[in-house]
Amino acid sequence: MKRETGQRTATELNDSHEPVYQALLTAIVEQRLPPGSRLPEEALAIAFGISRTGIRKVLQRLAAVQMIVLLPGRGAKVASPDAEEARDIFHTRALIECGNLPSVMAHCQPPHLAGLERLLEQERQAHRRQDGAAAIRLSAAFHIQLQAISGNRVLTEMVTHLTQRSSLVIAVWGAPWRQGCRCDDHDRLVDYLRAGALPPLTDALQRHFDQILASLRFERDGEAPPDFTRLFAHKGARHL
Repeated sequence: MKRETGQRTATELNDSHEPVYQALLTAIVEQRLPPGSRLPEEALAIAFGISRTGIRKVLQRLAAVQMIVLLPGRGAKVASPDAEEARDIFHTRALIECGNLPSVMAHCQPPHLAGLERLLEQERQAHRRQDGAAAIRLSAAFHIQLQAISGNRVLTEMVTHLTQRSSLVIAVWGAPWRQGCRCDDHDRLVDYLRAGALPPLTDALQRHFDQILASLRFERDGEAPPDFTRLFAHKGARHL
């Protein structure tokens, strides 16, 4: 049956708010919206130039992927993983990412290595510029692209989600390299992958996660409330 004029499907509504969803998700992952930050609907609606109903739908999507929590009668805030959840996230990443390395190795071709090298160079540049947001984004992209070599799209989606949640863990518990992972760790992984050395590659990735966990201080200072209008000044309705 043909839809009446003016009606829109749920998919179309999600698509129309996709730039807002991506802007908020990126700000959370890059730690420009710290864990625990309140996300008031009215302030966000003004910042993005959309309705509170639209903001509410975006917040529901972010809650579904565990990047924020919705508090009945108290609004939304950026998720703040506790110590147990922090450990579970990195233990799960180690299990999945290390366990997938035989498939990564079996499918790896020179263009894959070239793509990882390009990411590594961009990550080095971000560290040299002290661009924390870019370093965090590129660090996550490295892990995702490494696992994507296997061709397992379901696993790659899982790793993507877990790297996003990892950024919250590092923001909360204060790892020394808050600007993403350490570049030399990623360099070593690519070297082992290029050499076809699976056991050292697996050991190096496991140590990488062990070192991140060992670095977490499990304490966090308070954060000032964000200025949503300034933070998302270029993401208003004219771009949606």
